[in-house]
Amino acid sequence: MEAPPSTSPTSPPRLPPPPSSSSSSYTLFITIMSKRRTWVFLFVLVYAILLASLWNSLKSILSWYKHQAQPSSSGWPALYASVLLGAVFGLLSMVAALAVAVPATLVTWITVVVLLAFFGKPKRTLVLEGRKITREIVGFVFKILLKEGNLVAAVCAVLGYFALIRKNSGSLAFPNTHALLKPCQGVEM
Repeated sequence: MEAPPSTSPTSPPRLPPPPSSSSSSYTLFITIMSKRRTWVFLFVLVYAILLASLWNSLKSILSWYKHQAQPSSSGWPALYASVLLGAVFGLLSMVAALAVAVPATLVTWITVVVLLAFFGKPKRTLVLEGRKITREIVGFVFKILLKEGNLVAAVCAVLGYFALIRKNSGSLAFPNTHALLKPCQGVEM
């Protein structure tokens, strides 16, 4: 007669195995998601979607500008279009920086929590310190992302404004260049 398998009071109770069809699909899912290629593919797919939507919004902003701007118009349509372009590029740069910052932040957070655990902090104190560290890291990353996104948005808006003004008015954005180039027209080098 066989004795039932002994279970110690500290071991977790055994759960019945899941049905075979869900077990195989779960195993397949875990196998696929554990591959680095899968994460690279998802990363590239998300950025391809972001770039495609950025390209479509860029084309719609420029078509709106082309429809609104005439050579004799003021610089307001160019200002609106450049602010929109700056905002779009600023958001894209923040998303790109976030994709890089999240793994680095997680590694930093895990390192700090593990070091606290090694130095003998009690579990309750470790949880409280972990929450505090999480708030500080997330706040720090958020501030940096906003600063970088705003910087990129401002630079793109200024460059976009000058590019749109120059495109709209031809050479009227820099009126002295034609006067400077006239004496050099007959000279060959």
